[in-house]
Amino acid sequence: MDTHHINIRYSNLAESDCCLSCGKAINFAKPQAGEVCVDLGSGRGTDVIRMAQSVGENGKAIGVDVSEGMLKKAEKNAQKLGVSNVHFIQSELEHIVLDDSSIDLLISNCTINHATDKQQVWNEIHRILKKGGRFVVSDIYSLEEVPEKYRNDAQAVAECWAGAITKDEYLNQLTAAGFTNISILEESTPYPKGSIEVSSFTIAATKKKGACSCSS
Repeated sequence: MDTHHINIRYSNLAESDCCLSCGKAINFAKPQAGEVCVDLGSGRGTDVIRMAQSVGENGKAIGVDVSEGMLKKAEKNAQKLGVSNVHFIQSELEHIVLDDSSIDLLISNCTINHATDKQQVWNEIHRILKKGGRFVVSDIYSLEEVPEKYRNDAQAVAECWAGAITKDEYLNQLTAAGFTNISILEESTPYPKGSIEVSSFTIAATKKKGACSCSS
């Protein structure tokens, strides 16, 4: 599915009562005062605002979403609550418009499974995290390959499992991106979707600090 169609689909959902989240990553994230935090697939901005309030005036919370409609809704919500240390940007997850090693904490709720190139998304997450930076991500995986007929099915997409991959493939992508200390914080029992079964889980890892900061 191309970016234009994704933008339209989720812009339409911005004014609906649909909840796309499959987890509550922020409940495990524990943003600290002064940190720079990011929510990938920030939607209406609820978790971005919560992080902004946690990190205080010396910190910052950034919402990243592909949908213009969702971003506009998020900006209005932040303005209504008088939260100023927030910033919302429109960006594809495969090419996040943020600097290398600039983020202390990244969260995401049931968004990465929508990406066409999930490995590239994880590569980008590793790139933008500072050394010692961390992520907490809630998402859905499938117990077997999702049949092609569901990939662009509107209901399956809205329920966040149309683009799911298996747990082994998911964890292998994290390892390939450079994460080694991966923890599963919570995991559901499998439940049926269409003709297959899926599970939701929340995972976390920290980017290695490395042996040195190389300089000449």
